[in-house]
Amino acid sequence: MHGEDHGLAESRGKSTTHNSVLLSDLVEKSEHDAEWHGHRGFFRFKFPSGRWAVLNFTPQSGTPARPSELPRHCLHHSIIQCGNFQVIPIRWHANGMKTSVEPKLPAGADPSLYNPDLAPIPQEKRSWQIYNYASLWVAMSVCIPTYMLASGLIAGGMNWYQAIATILLGNLIVLIPMILNAHAGTKYGIPFPVFVRASFGVRGANVPAILRALVACGWFGIQSWIGGQAIYSMLRIVWPGAASLPGSSWICFFLFWGINMFVIWRGIETIKFLEGIGAPFMLIVGLLLLFWVTGKAGGMGPVLHTPSKLHSTGEFLRFFIPSLTGMVGFWATVALNIPDFTRYATSQRAQIVGQALGLPTAMTLYSFIGVAVTSASVVLFGEALWDPVALLGRFNQPLIALVALVALLIATLNTNVAANVVSPSNDFSNLRPSLISFRTGGLITGLVGILMMPWKLMTSYSSYIFGWLVGCSALLGPIAGIMICDYYIVRRRQLALSDLYRRGGAYEYARGFNPRALVALAAGVGIALSGLASPAVHWLYDYAWFVGFFVSAGVYFLLMRNAVSAVELDAIRESA
Repeated sequence: MHGEDHGLAESRGKSTTHNSVLLSDLVEKSEHDAEWHGHRGFFRFKFPSGRWAVLNFTPQSGTPARPSELPRHCLHHSIIQCGNFQVIPIRWHANGMKTSVEPKLPAGADPSLYNPDLAPIPQEKRSWQIYNYASLWVAMSVCIPTYMLASGLIAGGMNWYQAIATILLGNLIVLIPMILNAHAGTKYGIPFPVFVRASFGVRGANVPAILRALVACGWFGIQSWIGGQAIYSMLRIVWPGAASLPGSSWICFFLFWGINMFVIWRGIETIKFLEGIGAPFMLIVGLLLLFWVTGKAGGMGPVLHTPSKLHSTGEFLRFFIPSLTGMVGFWATVALNIPDFTRYATSQRAQIVGQALGLPTAMTLYSFIGVAVTSASVVLFGEALWDPVALLGRFNQPLIALVALVALLIATLNTNVAANVVSPSNDFSNLRPSLISFRTGGLITGLVGILMMPWKLMTSYSSYIFGWLVGCSALLGPIAGIMICDYYIVRRRQLALSDLYRRGGAYEYARGFNPRALVALAAGVGIALSGLASPAVHWLYDYAWFVGFFVSAGVYFLLMRNAVSAVELDAIRESA
């Protein structure tokens, strides 16, 4: 047994079944490292050589809590050899487990490019429907940063319909790359860090993945800081003495951070559960908050008649253009990693319709709440209070303020985990799949989010919109341009799935890196950020996402238009 992995062959040419190797042998041998992920649908055994055996199943109620609780007849299933890893395909039923047919990666997959979190999701494990995607976007949109996005526009001088139109237009624009990038996730069942290997190379994919992950970590920190401040505000209402203690606001921050870490540890199905129950509740609470605050201000009339402070077309455009870029930048991260979610879709129609219904509608509706409530604060207090936590602190209504803060807290948790943890967890896992699981990647996300000091990113609406959002879009727009150009124009939506998980295949390029993609990325980012260097070309930074997108897409197309190799075409035909 030792060093031989029970006699499993190091096959790279074809898959073979070894009936002499039973699951019972692995369960009984304590010297094997083992990871049981019952709620997520797999169980892993690590061999002394470093290879893994993976038991895949569909989790349902009654799934065993540990391998020793598996039904006895299940322990006689043999392992299927797939290159440097092994798969035990089993489906869980109410009356036990039985063997099922699972899509298997072909022989030759590299362990450094694979773990169960990055593997393609088989069709039978895809359960997300139109409602799941619509509710996902409702839950992600109904959050304090969305509110601050809208209220920041009011604080900057726009009136209510200018702010709403800017937000709606920005979300309709970002919906286009969102749906385009989502296609590959549903078609092939792969997450973003695997999808991007086609354009950047199997190792070069780490470059855009880490750029996107770092932005997500910043968002995670921002959301955690906001959630912590909401807890602190609640503490001031229910226990003023404790709130006055030194460091209490920081304790609240780390408490909310810890809640996020717990949800991450529970896995993707917990995220799906939170989105399903949270979305309708959050909309109802948001509307109640709107009616209450506008009622205090004397109704919607005084609120919606607040005039714009931008008195000329030139003055309006100087504020509108970077604001529109910020609106696109708000969801530019998810526009890249949307395959992390659409890989669970039952069909392309489910993800397209669900997103088209959920994103623009939810963002516009909740933004209107932010716009109206902030406009009401001008009527009531003579100034635009863009921070809802600060606004609620102005009202001497402890019960109402407490309920509203609890609602905002739940919304922030929903958004933070779904939008800012799933992708960077997969991105960090892609760096070293054999060592970094989804959970470990989530913990890394949480730690980096703290190191990015989110309290400094939220000092004012201008640093939030024109600094953070527009700056991030300069990094993310070029990646989106390269991905879409590669998938739709260069490869015409055809990928060699097996080669995304192997070295030396169609996506090896130069030692795993595609230099053409890296040049295109550098060109897009460089030109977009060059607007910061000179006032004469500052408009390049104002349009950072758009400039980066089209520059990188154009450069990539010119460099890659004749670069698809015969090897890749053969691999695509074999995997079809």
